[in-house]
Amino acid sequence: MQKLVNTGIKLDAGLHQRLKALSTVKARSPHWLMKAAIEEYVQREERYEQEKREDLERWERYQLTGRAVSQTQVGVWLNTWGDEATPEAAPPCPM
Repeated sequence: MQKLVNTGIKLDAGLHQRLKALSTVKARSPHWLMKAAIEEYVQREERYEQEKREDLERWERYQLTGRAVSQTQVGVWLNTWGDEATPEAAPPCPM
């Protein structure tokens, strides 16, 4: 079982009232709603940071090799999806 840690959060009165009203409508406790919102936010930001790291790696690889596939080439390839003649792989990077 995971260890649970208490964390305090201060909300302004307006947000607190909105949270209470929403918890009534959703038949969930304000605690449950806050936990769900924080978890969703953390997951979204972790994905964003991962994508940012991957983008930087791609950029660095491009800087080293100069190899890339143009947007036009990718667009042409994507437009073939669903056809009988769909290529097996994406267009290769030029040498």
